[in-house]
Amino acid sequence: MQVCLINGASPTRSRTSWLIATFFGVGYWQPGSGTWASAITVFLWWAIGDYLAAPWLILVAIAISVLVTLIGIPRSTVVARESGIKDPGFVVIDEVAGQMIALIAIPVNWKYMLAGFILFRSFDIVKPFPLRRLEALPGGTGIMMDDVGAGLYALALLQIWLHFIAR
Repeated sequence: MQVCLINGASPTRSRTSWLIATFFGVGYWQPGSGTWASAITVFLWWAIGDYLAAPWLILVAIAISVLVTLIGIPRSTVVARESGIKDPGFVVIDEVAGQMIALIAIPVNWKYMLAGFILFRSFDIVKPFPLRRLEALPGGTGIMMDDVGAGLYALALLQIWLHFIAR
């Protein structure tokens, strides 16, 4: 498949990497491709999570988060290299990973899932310390890790809310 060169990018594309890194094309949706990817992740988790019992719910959420992160790092690296863009906006697999992390160990309930969505997107956009520094990591690691961090921040706040405030 031929593509035009951007900043000295590769003239060929790895279809699998682009498919995964763009979350099956969601990365091209405008406006706000990252928000779309996060929203779809929440919706998919709500649909899947409704069928899982409590102990499995947490384990499956952790497994999905780890798997998406581990797959996303090399795929994002390939797409960044092939596009010639350090952190392409159309790469949204990082939002999928971060959003899944935010949803770990919360009830499959619209209130908590909406709170997880809002918190994750807020942290991802604002990038409080030290998330912005994580972007400086090389390749796909930098692309993914700031969103993993935003997901961890959202997860921590959600757990505090669930265990101390929402009683």
